[in-house]
Amino acid sequence: MKRRAVKRQLHLNLFIQSRGHHEASWRHPAASPYALSDIGYYRDLAQRAEAGLFDSIFLADTLALMDTVGHAASNWLEPITALGALAMTTSRIGLIATASTTYAEPFNLARQFASLDHISNGRVGWNIVTTWLAAAARNYGGAGLVNHDERYERGEEFVQVAKALWDSWADDAVLDDRASGRYARPDRIRPIDHEGKFYRVAGPLNLPRTPQGRPVFVQAGSSETGRRFAARHAEAVFTAQMEKKTAQDFYADLKSLAATEGRPPEQMLILPGLSPLIAATESEAQRMVRELNDLTDPEVGRKRLSGRFGGHDFSHLPLDKPLAPEDFPDPQTVQAARSRTEVIVGLVRREKPTLRQLLAYLAGARGHFTTAGTPEQIADLIEDWFRDGAADGFNLMPPLLPSMLDVFVDEVVPLLQKRRLFRTAYDGSTLRDHFGLPRPSGRSD
Repeated sequence: MKRRAVKRQLHLNLFIQSRGHHEASWRHPAASPYALSDIGYYRDLAQRAEAGLFDSIFLADTLALMDTVGHAASNWLEPITALGALAMTTSRIGLIATASTTYAEPFNLARQFASLDHISNGRVGWNIVTTWLAAAARNYGGAGLVNHDERYERGEEFVQVAKALWDSWADDAVLDDRASGRYARPDRIRPIDHEGKFYRVAGPLNLPRTPQGRPVFVQAGSSETGRRFAARHAEAVFTAQMEKKTAQDFYADLKSLAATEGRPPEQMLILPGLSPLIAATESEAQRMVRELNDLTDPEVGRKRLSGRFGGHDFSHLPLDKPLAPEDFPDPQTVQAARSRTEVIVGLVRREKPTLRQLLAYLAGARGHFTTAGTPEQIADLIEDWFRDGAADGFNLMPPLLPSMLDVFVDEVVPLLQKRRLFRTAYDGSTLRDHFGLPRPSGRSD
């Protein structure tokens, strides 16, 4: 019997950060009045996104206080803890948390995500990151950051250990038979006895296998090493792409890499970041862009740029002189966020902006695709990228929260539904259902 092809569906994730992804959003009068430490803020946004039928929400993380804290709102709740609360105030939307493989232990993290998947009835995803921030290293007992290649080597082993722990219980291990007095089948729960370069973990996990088998794996690194890591493990990829052509190249390359790893390319979703300012007219949207940019502090931007390049000193560069690639370290020598440095240097090579212009662009969404326009223009852009091999959906990064999320849900989503690109109801209950991903097979021996 011939298998019927499943129609490709657009995926939308809401990336919640600060009071919006524009650097100055926290100052804007239309921004949320909630404190960034108030769980009510995240609950409100998660429920709005669920009403808009988004696949998921996503919380980033940082393991150190940023040195821009005096003039920028860049602190928020620890994501795993926050998602535990949000699981109780939502019912269908996926919940993705960032957690680092550089400064965590596999057993503890596997327990946390297994607990979240049980609590949420199968709605959890793990954004797998390696930590490049030097200040984070100092908070975890080190004098400096771990180099790029070692971070990924450690991350590779970490993921293998976590997978083994999540699979250490068979699906039928728990009997919970009160009459016979048998709670579990010990022969269906086995240690992993892992001994590697970085970790020694006996196992098994002390929690049963979860509704999804394991969390959905999300990844965001776009360097060569990061792409290889994604090809082996990622089921969804968050990526920063500043133009459609580079997005198409990245999409084709990553799908090809997944195939070489023996994975079906359609089981790895590519979700570029999109930060749209939306208004009734294009001129009104551009006015809002200027309004937000006028609230930015260039020196905050300069400090953040320095952090992206591993602490490189940009203080000597004048704000209004056109930049050249030679003003930046070679991205291949940067041990911090290498993929993002490549995006920034590529932009400088193409457009030769002044430092002030570059900082204004990065203030919008830190190197992700920013745009401004009407609901129809935003829907057109989304459809164009989706149909033309640049994206499987988008990691929506509203520049101002909650207002730009509301406009997107109320005015853009109905256009996407009318074009039959986006769901009109949830078809399943787990994040794997929303993403169209199979449940990983577990132990059957």
